[in-house]
Amino acid sequence: MSLKDKLLSSYLTFQENTDLDNSIHDIKDEAIKVFEEHGFPTRKDENWKYTSLNSLTKPDYSLVSHADDAIEFKDVKKYFLNDIDTYKIVFIDGVYSSYLSETTHDGVDVCLLSSALTKPKFKQVIDVYFNKIAKKESLTALNTAFAKEGAYIYVPKSRAVNKPIQIVHFSTGNEANLMLQPRNLIVAEENAEVQVIERHQSLNSNAVFTNSVTEIYAGKHARVDYYKIQNDKENASLIDNTHIDQQESSEVSVHTFSFGGKLTRNNLSFYQNGEHNNSILKGITIIEDKQHVDHNTLVHHKQPNCESHQDYKGIFDDKSTGVFNGKVVVDAIAQKINAYQSNNNILISDKASINSKPQLEIFADDVRCSHGCTIGQLDEDALFYMRTRGIGVKEGRALLMYAFANNVLESVKIPQLKARITNLIADKLGVNIGFDL
Repeated sequence: MSLKDKLLSSYLTFQENTDLDNSIHDIKDEAIKVFEEHGFPTRKDENWKYTSLNSLTKPDYSLVSHADDAIEFKDVKKYFLNDIDTYKIVFIDGVYSSYLSETTHDGVDVCLLSSALTKPKFKQVIDVYFNKIAKKESLTALNTAFAKEGAYIYVPKSRAVNKPIQIVHFSTGNEANLMLQPRNLIVAEENAEVQVIERHQSLNSNAVFTNSVTEIYAGKHARVDYYKIQNDKENASLIDNTHIDQQESSEVSVHTFSFGGKLTRNNLSFYQNGEHNNSILKGITIIEDKQHVDHNTLVHHKQPNCESHQDYKGIFDDKSTGVFNGKVVVDAIAQKINAYQSNNNILISDKASINSKPQLEIFADDVRCSHGCTIGQLDEDALFYMRTRGIGVKEGRALLMYAFANNVLESVKIPQLKARITNLIADKLGVNIGFDL
């Protein structure tokens, strides 16, 4: 039985065992029909031309997880940002861990999506926001059908969350092969501010396939900073679907740091539904062996006087492959737009490859839009110069690659997170350089 058939045949049983409002059941019924019609994307789909899911859909996944209650903080401490006070929403094999989490309802809601879906006090927010973006996309629909847990963050008008929020999904590998469908809903009302750090992490070498969906709603003048750390083990694969709705004068930034995992696909979509919006999309990819990372971005400018900034850096070694498919759409009404898109890549190995496809679809006539792509190798003259100054080849290569990634790193607004990312990059490059960028 194919994975698609298994999912479809398991859906009714899943619904019967899920205690949700009828309106949510109706949403899930609609979603499974979308997935049944479209199935898993293939390379025949233009947006998936360079990424095949065949290897991910072959294993016989367990769709029901059994969380390991024996996990202690000391076992997973290294995966948290511990040198700063944060809220934490932690899941183990898709099940909420109250022991590892720190949530709040003190003026803001940092809690479980299941609470928001089942408790009347949250129903008004859920009715307005849940599952309102990209409903027809097959993998988002699959998640909508099967998701039953994730993070719910609600920041009311004119409130700022006083510390960053960490969303961490652990998979223990207790199941031979496990498929997870986490769902996050983040709502920042007018003038609200929030910072979120998200991580998916397997704890052993068993295969895990995570199909995650995050919906972010930014009200007027809201500020949302979202950081994704992707540094998983070699048999873990992640499809991350993030959909963002921006209202007037809001600013949303998403930084994606992709360093590990077997296959990683990031579907990141911004919809600018108000004037004077700013959308910021930045990423660093450093991979090796046969790893594959695919960034598929969309910024849809629907209103005038807005900006978007995309800057993705990639460093590829061994037989790794990268994909960047960035699309900017400017509607006819969206005059006075500034849209910038850049994708720069370094190939360390002759066997590494990158497929880059920047796209602009502009239907307005008073705009400033640019896009660019570079693919190259390290500057041998610069390496020679550093050797003449007593810097070894390995350290010199690392210095050049740090400098290459610096303009993405410098925009990280949480100093402790910036330090953590810097250390991860140093570890990926196999060096220990004692300086901050």
